[in-house]
Amino acid sequence: MSIPPPHDPGNHGFDAEPRILVVTAHPAGASLTRAIATTIMQAAEINGCGTEVADLVAEGFDPVFGPADHAAFALGGVTPEDVRTEQRRIDRSDHLVLVYPVYWWAMPALLKGWIDRVFIAGWAFDEDADGDIAKRLDRLSISLVAVAGATRATYDRRGYREAMRVQIETGIFDFCGAPVVSSQLVTPDRMAEPSALDDIARTTLAQIVAR
Repeated sequence: MSIPPPHDPGNHGFDAEPRILVVTAHPAGASLTRAIATTIMQAAEINGCGTEVADLVAEGFDPVFGPADHAAFALGGVTPEDVRTEQRRIDRSDHLVLVYPVYWWAMPALLKGWIDRVFIAGWAFDEDADGDIAKRLDRLSISLVAVAGATRATYDRRGYREAMRVQIETGIFDFCGAPVVSSQLVTPDRMAEPSALDDIARTTLAQIVAR
Protein backbone atom coordinates (compact mmCIF):
# COMPACT_ATOMS: atom_id res chain seq x y z
CA MET A 1 0.00 0.00 0.00
CA SER A 2 1.37 3.41 -0.99
CA ILE A 3 -1.47 5.90 -0.34
CA PRO A 4 -0.38 9.28 1.19
CA PRO A 5 -2.01 12.58 0.04
CA PRO A 6 -4.77 13.78 1.30
CA HIS A 7 -3.15 14.82 4.66
CA ASP A 8 -3.93 18.51 5.29
CA PRO A 9 -3.74 19.30 9.00
CA GLY A 10 -4.58 22.96 8.42
CA ASN A 11 -7.90 22.23 6.73
CA HIS A 12 -9.66 19.64 8.88
CA GLY A 13 -12.08 21.90 10.66
CA PHE A 14 -11.88 19.50 13.65
CA ASP A 15 -10.85 20.31 17.22
CA ALA A 16 -9.48 16.75 17.45
CA GLU A 17 -8.64 13.98 15.01
CA PRO A 18 -11.61 12.93 12.87
CA ARG A 19 -13.03 9.58 13.88
CA ILE A 20 -14.14 7.13 11.23
CA LEU A 21 -16.40 4.11 11.69
CA VAL A 22 -16.02 1.56 8.88
CA VAL A 23 -18.93 -0.90 8.59
CA THR A 24 -18.64 -4.08 6.52
CA ALA A 25 -21.03 -6.91 5.75
CA HIS A 26 -19.50 -9.82 3.84
CA PRO A 27 -19.83 -13.49 4.80
CA ALA A 28 -16.37 -14.58 3.59
CA GLY A 29 -13.32 -14.22 5.79
CA ALA A 30 -11.20 -13.19 2.80
CA SER A 31 -12.97 -10.97 0.28
CA LEU A 32 -12.49 -7.87 -1.84
CA THR A 33 -14.94 -6.09 0.46
CA ARG A 34 -12.71 -6.74 3.47
CA ALA A 35 -9.56 -5.85 1.53
CA ILE A 36 -11.06 -2.47 0.58
CA ALA A 37 -12.22 -1.80 4.14
CA THR A 38 -8.77 -2.64 5.50
CA THR A 39 -7.04 -0.40 2.97
CA ILE A 40 -9.35 2.51 3.84
CA MET A 41 -8.65 2.07 7.55
CA GLN A 42 -4.89 1.90 6.99
CA ALA A 43 -5.01 5.05 4.88
CA ALA A 44 -7.10 6.83 7.51
CA GLU A 45 -4.65 5.93 10.26
CA ILE A 46 -1.70 7.12 8.14
CA ASN A 47 -3.51 10.45 7.81
CA GLY A 48 -4.04 10.80 11.56
CA CYS A 49 -7.67 9.71 11.80
CA GLY A 50 -9.07 7.57 14.57
CA THR A 51 -10.71 4.41 13.26
CA GLU A 52 -13.12 1.74 14.41
CA VAL A 53 -14.52 -1.20 12.45
CA ALA A 54 -17.94 -2.80 12.74
CA ASP A 55 -17.73 -6.18 11.01
CA LEU A 56 -21.38 -7.17 11.19
CA VAL A 57 -20.75 -10.78 10.19
CA ALA A 58 -17.89 -11.41 12.62
CA GLU A 59 -19.79 -9.69 15.43
CA GLY A 60 -22.98 -11.64 14.77
CA PHE A 61 -25.24 -8.59 14.56
CA ASP A 62 -28.92 -9.58 14.39
CA PRO A 63 -30.49 -7.70 11.44
CA VAL A 64 -34.09 -8.73 12.17
CA PHE A 65 -36.41 -5.88 13.12
CA GLY A 66 -38.21 -7.90 15.78
CA PRO A 67 -40.94 -7.37 18.38
CA ALA A 68 -38.69 -5.39 20.73
CA ASP A 69 -37.72 -3.04 17.87
CA HIS A 70 -41.35 -2.60 16.89
CA ALA A 71 -42.37 -1.90 20.49
CA ALA A 72 -39.66 0.76 20.76
CA PHE A 73 -40.78 2.30 17.47
CA ALA A 74 -44.57 2.14 17.82
CA LEU A 75 -45.15 2.17 21.57
CA GLY A 76 -42.25 4.20 22.93
CA GLY A 77 -40.61 1.17 24.50
CA VAL A 78 -36.97 0.74 25.41
CA THR A 79 -34.51 0.61 22.51
CA PRO A 80 -32.79 -2.83 22.47
CA GLU A 81 -29.31 -2.71 23.96
CA ASP A 82 -27.58 -4.05 20.83
CA VAL A 83 -29.11 -1.18 18.88
CA ARG A 84 -27.96 1.36 21.47
CA THR A 85 -24.45 -0.11 21.22
CA GLU A 86 -24.41 0.62 17.48
CA GLN A 87 -25.85 4.09 17.97
CA ARG A 88 -23.14 4.90 20.52
CA ARG A 89 -20.52 3.76 18.01
CA ILE A 90 -21.89 6.21 15.47
CA ASP A 91 -22.29 8.97 18.08
CA ARG A 92 -18.56 8.91 18.77
CA SER A 93 -17.73 9.04 15.04
CA ASP A 94 -17.52 11.95 12.61
CA HIS A 95 -17.70 9.83 9.47
CA LEU A 96 -19.43 6.59 8.57
CA VAL A 97 -17.94 4.47 5.78
CA LEU A 98 -20.02 1.55 4.48
CA VAL A 99 -18.16 -1.07 2.42
CA TYR A 100 -20.40 -3.82 1.10
CA PRO A 101 -21.02 -6.25 -1.76
CA VAL A 102 -23.96 -5.53 -4.05
CA TYR A 103 -26.66 -8.22 -3.82
CA TRP A 104 -29.54 -7.90 -6.29
CA TRP A 105 -28.61 -4.26 -7.02
CA ALA A 106 -28.77 -3.27 -3.35
CA MET A 107 -26.90 -3.70 -0.08
CA PRO A 108 -26.92 -7.10 1.68
CA ALA A 109 -29.84 -7.87 3.99
CA LEU A 110 -27.46 -7.85 6.98
CA LEU A 111 -26.42 -4.25 6.33
CA LYS A 112 -29.94 -3.13 5.46
CA GLY A 113 -31.17 -4.72 8.70
CA TRP A 114 -28.46 -2.84 10.61
CA ILE A 115 -29.81 0.39 9.14
CA ASP A 116 -33.44 -0.63 9.77
CA ARG A 117 -32.74 -1.28 13.45
CA VAL A 118 -30.21 1.47 14.20
CA PHE A 119 -31.39 4.50 12.17
CA ILE A 120 -34.65 4.92 14.04
CA ALA A 121 -36.95 7.75 15.03
CA GLY A 122 -35.77 9.61 18.10
CA TRP A 123 -32.13 9.07 17.18
CA ALA A 124 -31.68 9.47 13.40
CA PHE A 125 -34.71 11.72 12.90
CA ASP A 126 -37.83 13.01 14.64
CA GLU A 127 -41.35 13.15 13.29
CA ASP A 128 -43.97 15.43 14.78
CA ALA A 129 -47.74 14.98 14.93
CA ASP A 130 -48.14 16.70 11.55
CA GLY A 131 -45.68 14.32 9.89
CA ASP A 132 -42.90 16.90 9.58
CA ILE A 133 -39.41 15.42 9.75
CA ALA A 134 -36.49 16.87 11.73
CA LYS A 135 -33.17 15.46 10.52
CA ARG A 136 -30.78 14.63 13.37
CA LEU A 137 -27.60 13.32 11.70
CA ASP A 138 -26.33 16.41 9.92
CA ARG A 139 -23.04 16.26 11.87
CA LEU A 140 -22.25 12.82 10.37
CA SER A 141 -20.84 12.42 6.85
CA ILE A 142 -21.20 9.24 4.82
CA SER A 143 -18.94 7.45 2.36
CA LEU A 144 -20.28 4.49 0.38
CA VAL A 145 -18.21 1.81 -1.35
CA ALA A 146 -20.39 -0.73 -3.16
CA VAL A 147 -18.51 -3.74 -4.55
CA ALA A 148 -20.20 -4.99 -7.70
CA GLY A 149 -20.01 -8.18 -9.74
CA ALA A 150 -21.30 -6.63 -12.98
CA THR A 151 -19.58 -4.06 -15.19
CA ARG A 152 -20.26 -0.34 -15.04
CA ALA A 153 -21.83 -0.57 -18.50
CA THR A 154 -24.46 -2.95 -17.11
CA TYR A 155 -25.27 -0.56 -14.26
CA ASP A 156 -25.53 2.39 -16.63
CA ARG A 157 -27.58 0.52 -19.24
CA ARG A 158 -30.13 -0.83 -16.76
CA GLY A 159 -30.31 2.22 -14.50
CA TYR A 160 -29.22 0.24 -11.45
CA ARG A 161 -26.67 2.84 -10.34
CA GLU A 162 -29.25 5.62 -10.26
CA ALA A 163 -31.72 3.34 -8.46
CA MET A 164 -29.11 2.68 -5.76
CA ARG A 165 -28.45 6.40 -5.39
CA VAL A 166 -32.13 7.17 -4.90
CA GLN A 167 -32.74 4.30 -2.49
CA ILE A 168 -29.60 4.60 -0.35
CA GLU A 169 -28.23 8.13 -0.66
CA THR A 170 -31.56 9.97 -0.81
CA GLY A 171 -33.97 7.54 0.81
CA ILE A 172 -31.82 6.74 3.84
CA PHE A 173 -29.07 9.23 4.49
CA ASP A 174 -30.53 12.45 3.12
CA PHE A 175 -33.73 11.62 5.02
CA CYS A 176 -31.67 11.68 8.23
CA GLY A 177 -29.64 14.74 7.21
CA ALA A 178 -26.30 12.92 6.86
CA PRO A 179 -24.51 14.14 3.71
CA VAL A 180 -23.06 11.51 1.38
CA VAL A 181 -19.63 12.96 0.56
CA SER A 182 -18.46 10.11 -1.66
CA SER A 183 -20.18 7.16 -3.32
CA GLN A 184 -18.12 4.66 -5.28
CA LEU A 185 -19.25 1.70 -7.34
CA VAL A 186 -16.34 -0.74 -7.56
CA THR A 187 -16.80 -2.84 -10.68
CA PRO A 188 -14.58 -5.64 -12.05
CA ASP A 189 -13.30 -3.34 -14.81
CA ARG A 190 -12.18 -0.81 -12.19
CA MET A 191 -10.43 -3.49 -10.14
CA ALA A 192 -8.39 -4.44 -13.22
CA GLU A 193 -6.31 -1.33 -12.56
CA PRO A 194 -3.19 -2.13 -10.45
CA SER A 195 -3.70 0.89 -8.19
CA ALA A 196 -7.42 0.27 -7.64
CA LEU A 197 -7.32 -0.43 -3.90
CA ASP A 198 -5.22 2.63 -3.13
CA ASP A 199 -7.33 4.80 -5.44
CA ILE A 200 -10.54 3.74 -3.69
CA ALA A 201 -9.07 4.51 -0.27
CA ARG A 202 -7.64 7.83 -1.48
CA THR A 203 -10.99 8.91 -2.95
CA THR A 204 -12.79 8.01 0.27
CA LEU A 205 -10.31 9.79 2.49
CA ALA A 206 -10.04 12.92 0.32
CA GLN A 207 -13.69 13.77 0.94
CA ILE A 208 -13.37 13.13 4.67
CA VAL A 209 -10.31 15.37 5.01
CA ALA A 210 -11.96 18.06 2.86
CA ARG A 211 -14.64 18.48 5.55
